[in-house]
Amino acid sequence: MPGRALPGRISPDDPRTADIRELLGRHLDFAYSHSGAEHVHALNIHGLLDPAIAFFSYREGGQLLAVGAVKQLEPGHAEIKSMHTAQAARGRGIGRAMLDHLIGIALERSCTRVSLETGAIPASRQPARSTPAPASFLAGHSATTSRARSTPS
Repeated sequence: MPGRALPGRISPDDPRTADIRELLGRHLDFAYSHSGAEHVHALNIHGLLDPAIAFFSYREGGQLLAVGAVKQLEPGHAEIKSMHTAQAARGRGIGRAMLDHLIGIALERSCTRVSLETGAIPASRQPARSTPAPASFLAGHSATTSRARSTPS
């Protein structure tokens, strides 16, 4: 729900935290249950500790509701990684807020291209594709790509 202030907060976090490990486990379970292993690009905890990755959580009253990360692939190009919203929190704009935050981080890093790998999940079942006004992402061969641009808020 763009434009609506959310009561929680997005902040840097540690993917090794117990509640984050649990949510990331659900994220990986979802990915593997809808795609063959060769099409799953979701990172495990170890992968999220890569220094090229900035990891964030959305918490409301201390409760973890969403996670997401941005990985610097090369100068000017970043990729959205491991974005997941808890089932009970979906439909409240939290996923969109996380996506906007991660794109903002990429812009701060002077990225002009941001990619989002969605795997082989049918488009109708992809949470990333159900986000309203999908942030100018364009379907590509193996990834969905956005030309990041700075826009006044």
